[in-house]
Amino acid sequence: MQRLPWLMSLLCVSLAAAAVPAAPEVGKRIDADVHAVLQRTDTPGAAIAVFKDGQLVYRQAYGWRDRDSHLPASVNTWFEIGSITKQFTAAAILQLQEAGKLSIDAKLAAYLPDAPHANEVTLRQLLSHTSGLPEYLDGPDIEQVATRPATFEELVARIRDKPLDFAPGSRWSYSNTGYLMLGRVIELVSQESYRHYVQTHLLDRAGMTQTFTVADEGHLPVMAVGYRHAQGRLERAPTIHDTFGGAAGNLVSTLDDLEKWNRALMGGKIVSPADYALMSTSVMTTEKGSADYGLGLFVDSMEGQPRVGHTGGSFGFTTANEYFPKQGIRIIAFTNNGDNPEPGEMLTTAIFNELYPDIYAAMRTPAAGEDVAMTAAARTTFTQLQRGNEDSSRFGSKLDAKMKAGLSARLAKQFSPYGAPTGFIFKGQRVDGAVTWFDYLIQFGPGSVLKFGLGIDEAGKVASLSFG
Repeated sequence: MQRLPWLMSLLCVSLAAAAVPAAPEVGKRIDADVHAVLQRTDTPGAAIAVFKDGQLVYRQAYGWRDRDSHLPASVNTWFEIGSITKQFTAAAILQLQEAGKLSIDAKLAAYLPDAPHANEVTLRQLLSHTSGLPEYLDGPDIEQVATRPATFEELVARIRDKPLDFAPGSRWSYSNTGYLMLGRVIELVSQESYRHYVQTHLLDRAGMTQTFTVADEGHLPVMAVGYRHAQGRLERAPTIHDTFGGAAGNLVSTLDDLEKWNRALMGGKIVSPADYALMSTSVMTTEKGSADYGLGLFVDSMEGQPRVGHTGGSFGFTTANEYFPKQGIRIIAFTNNGDNPEPGEMLTTAIFNELYPDIYAAMRTPAAGEDVAMTAAARTTFTQLQRGNEDSSRFGSKLDAKMKAGLSARLAKQFSPYGAPTGFIFKGQRVDGAVTWFDYLIQFGPGSVLKFGLGIDEAGKVASLSFG
């Protein structure tokens, strides 16, 4: 875990231009934050890289790529990148459209007539997670079946008889199924296997020589081992089979190789500038407005700053590949911990906050008009939700019924991994009909935050919750 002197020198030069404090101090704070995240989440290892205007300014590896064998992670270690794969799939589809071989506004039936709901959804909706197709990776058996080979037909069978979750285009809901379908479309239209198409038209074009699939992991000399927690104990995670993850998330890469992809994609080597703009522009849904997602890329904000990128998660890995266009900063973080909340995204958030402390401070400033008693009540409610022992008398009848019907257990499972809050920041009050919302930003440590809101009805009861 040595930091190379030339990297610290480069950090001094490049980060000074980014209007941040003295670079050595920034490096020390980044280092401290990464260690804090890894310790708090019990993550074995990580590799991170920061680029300013395309130039490397910080790169470091931490901990173990294989904790059981005490093998250290390095900046050249391979990690599963999970759903970051989706931007490769999206780029392939757009390449084929540029070649006149398909249209993203065509129905799926034009290419896969026998697919479920093929006459109802378009390729654009598959690309943007607005199709409403049910999730093929859901189900209590997923961890067992996903480690074994499967044909496309077997994967489709998992959702064939299920209805759409919503009318296509009306809402956004993350769907690996859409990318399963897109992978098959690529094969049929190009008459190449998905793997061959990606290698020939994407990886080779970007100059990527260190990107493979999960099927290759056994042959990679410094491949990280994936871990996750079960019943509070860290254990080795299973590996999703190459045929099961496929176009939705089967790639394995390194920091430097993924940055080659970023430069090629943004620089017009993979798709046209117009199509990259399409990928990085949020689609609009008919019911909910902006989806905060383009075509294969999240298009949202963090700390109030525009952000374009993607996270990736598998059974044993979480990763993040985030670009902040206003600052010209790219942050890549790989971890071999598959838990949720995701350590990979925690790291990119923590690093950005250290690079731009003024932005961080502004976002942590409480809004005016805080009701201190309400904040205390909100904090108590959240703590109880984490423990699954909330006070039923706090809730309106409808929400209380949902809690007793299983929502309480689901929220406890989702919230408990965050740990104890370190900050509870009031961010504003708003009125929606008969409900008054009190919004908060909860802090749990470097890079770990959760938006949380309580909707209070006219009787003073919690009628609704928001989080995310």
